[in-house]
Amino acid sequence: MNESDSPSPPPEGPAPPPEPAASQPKAAAKEPRKPGPRTGFYNFVSDWFRSQALRTPLHLRKMAGWLGTHVRKGRIGPNRLLLLAFRGAGKSTLVGLFAAYLISRQPDLRLLTLSADLALARKMVRNVKRIIEAHPWIPRLKPKKPELWGSEQFTVLRKAELRDPTMLARGAEGNFTGSRAEVVICDDVEVPGNSDTPAKRAALREKLAEIEFVLVPGGMQLYLGTPHSYYSIYAETPRKEVGETRPFLDGFERRAFPIRTADGTPQWPKRYDEEEIAAIERATGPIRFASQMMLTPMAPEQCRFDAGKLLRYAGEVEYREQQGRASYWLEGRKLASVRVWWDPAYGETEKHDRNAIALLYQDAAGHYWIHRVHYFRHDAALAERDPAGHAEADQLCREAARFAEEHRVPAITVEDNGVGKVLPGLLRKLFSEKRMPISVLEHHARTSKSGRILDAIDVRLAAGLLHAHASVCDGPFLEELRGWQPERASQPDDGLDAVAGAILAEPVRLGPYPRAPGEHGAWRMSGQVHQARTEFDP
Repeated sequence: MNESDSPSPPPEGPAPPPEPAASQPKAAAKEPRKPGPRTGFYNFVSDWFRSQALRTPLHLRKMAGWLGTHVRKGRIGPNRLLLLAFRGAGKSTLVGLFAAYLISRQPDLRLLTLSADLALARKMVRNVKRIIEAHPWIPRLKPKKPELWGSEQFTVLRKAELRDPTMLARGAEGNFTGSRAEVVICDDVEVPGNSDTPAKRAALREKLAEIEFVLVPGGMQLYLGTPHSYYSIYAETPRKEVGETRPFLDGFERRAFPIRTADGTPQWPKRYDEEEIAAIERATGPIRFASQMMLTPMAPEQCRFDAGKLLRYAGEVEYREQQGRASYWLEGRKLASVRVWWDPAYGETEKHDRNAIALLYQDAAGHYWIHRVHYFRHDAALAERDPAGHAEADQLCREAARFAEEHRVPAITVEDNGVGKVLPGLLRKLFSEKRMPISVLEHHARTSKSGRILDAIDVRLAAGLLHAHASVCDGPFLEELRGWQPERASQPDDGLDAVAGAILAEPVRLGPYPRAPGEHGAWRMSGQVHQARTEFDP
């Protein structure tokens, strides 16, 4: 035995007297237990936030506790889980921690993360890699070879020789059928771009059904996201009107965390208090707020615009000039920009859509002013009498040009989907022949009409930012606004579509845009030439 291992010598002097019997404890005092290593996913999350000098929000602690109940000693089971949470709740951060926790307990696991697009799935992979590198619980698992630590996939140090990496990122529309995984994480696989039409929703469901061929027996599927449609993959009940007999995620255990709890209090009061929640509702509109923040998507028949919030006015645009600078005013407000949007349509009967041109101004305070909505069709009889000069497309362009000239607009945007493909060129030729300095812009719509109308009008109408001229309110537009429903196939919405296009279009700044000299709004009031002196010798 080494000298350092020998017992210490007794202290010098007489031994102290024994304690009185009365002061002796009834049982011998035990030595204090040394704290053992912390275990469980709940503590894994808490220690990560503590290492980042952050406090774990209560709702994330609840999520961590729920996920932790489905992992026993770091081992997964045959679980089907659905975690719904409001936008900005931190659910993807938490699930990144969950993936790192599983890998740290079972390095031989294979995980597949799916998102609506590959960029979002890569973000999850980067998050998990960072946690593996920095979490105080996780031993050294990062491989030495850089090619094993990529942006779309990585492989940790593990014993098993497996064809698939530890974690693989894929977009929901990409090819992942050749993979195998014990855990499949579907992180925001549903977004507005792939759920706004029945065809897109059907394609998404068909693609996600292939997960069953990727998941090994006894594996785990975990969905997390927010609903983007009444017919969402996350719907709790079947949508019988579209032929569903059971929910898409039938049999999944689900937990939902809306921005307000069941008693109406904020779910995350330190970040989203009542004032901030009210601001989000104003910014997103009541329909999207219910879906994205309260996790209760509204049925199509419930998605109605409150026409009573449309602010009526009767004034006309005023042109003012001060110190050589032109400005435009409406109802005492200075106008900042203008948009003119033409939603074209062919056909002259009531069965066909009508052409609609919307003239919209925006003031310096951000309010929108629907100044005119013009509906028109071509005259079939006139086209038959003079087909060379009054063909359908030519008639429509002449009427659009007349409208643009009457209101002295700097540009007009034409939606060139379908029948509108040939109209921009014809309209440019017409403006050129008439020497009208009006630009023609083209726009190809890539989103559904109902989604575009909802995005443009819902928020601004609910926030009291949408004004309409008396001529607009007395025309078909107001009736379209009152009766509109997102999923109804046949409904009059030509004016709504034109106004929505104008709202979402790139604004054209008002000011001294090109005009012929001497005309209203011209750059110069006359065409006189000014000769300047220079000091340069010729």
